[in-house]
Amino acid sequence: MVRAIYPGSFDPITYGHIDIARRAAELFDELYVVVMENKRKNYTFTIEERVEMVKECLKGIPNVRVDTFSGLLVEYTTKNKINVVIRGLRAVTDFEYELQMALANKEICSG
Repeated sequence: MVRAIYPGSFDPITYGHIDIARRAAELFDELYVVVMENKRKNYTFTIEERVEMVKECLKGIPNVRVDTFSGLLVEYTTKNKINVVIRGLRAVTDFEYELQMALANKEICSG
């Protein structure tokens, strides 16, 4: 079974988020859409509101699980035996940032 995670703040969830989640759900056995919370970040919506929005928008996709987490992404993926991280890219700078995050997560995971 291949599990993937699509983490984000989803503040609010957008059509782009929904499209990425639908496409990812077709590729993997389970897709965890995890509403992340960073205590240092200000949000428009509460964590509960964001979770409800995500659940409502993705309710027709059977292999999607919606969850919340406030720690390091690598901690969540290790705990849940998830090997694939789904991320949306809007610009080249997003790719550069995500590459650095992937390398850091790999280092933490293997160390």
